[in-house]
Amino acid sequence: MARSSIHVLFVSCANRARSILAEACLNQLGKGRFHAFSCGARGHTGGPIPEPVLEVLETASVATTGLHSKSWNEFTRLGTPRMDFVISLDEATASQHPSWPGQPDTALWGSPAILLPGIDSSELKAMSLQTLYSLRRRLELLVALPMHGSDRAALRSDIRDMAHMA
Repeated sequence: MARSSIHVLFVSCANRARSILAEACLNQLGKGRFHAFSCGARGHTGGPIPEPVLEVLETASVATTGLHSKSWNEFTRLGTPRMDFVISLDEATASQHPSWPGQPDTALWGSPAILLPGIDSSELKAMSLQTLYSLRRRLELLVALPMHGSDRAALRSDIRDMAHMA
């Protein structure tokens, strides 16, 4: 990892809630040391980010500028930023990943889906807030890890172990 910032890609099925929350939160917590991105599985992305998800981020004083749904195809092309870590937020996408340029380390931080059929706006907001708090705890630990000059296998293990946090 020779560059100054650590690139982390968060993957969820549709890239409209969980991975968006993770991207925005890490970009805030990482203070330039980390550069977070997010995407969804090929063929499952699209549509706007639901307003309750954006409201949760804004209430938590997390910037929402530039957030939008993206397919993982955008991160497999030549010229895209090389990722250091790819973190899946659901098992369904973890087993289907494409070949990521540079062969980044991967981890699964399972997180319950929050964009469920029939969910109303207030339920979505509550679930988004709960997901943001859960992700934030993991991300605070991630930014505290020594990234440069550390044992890569130990670092990979630490990041994977964060999946077991509630």
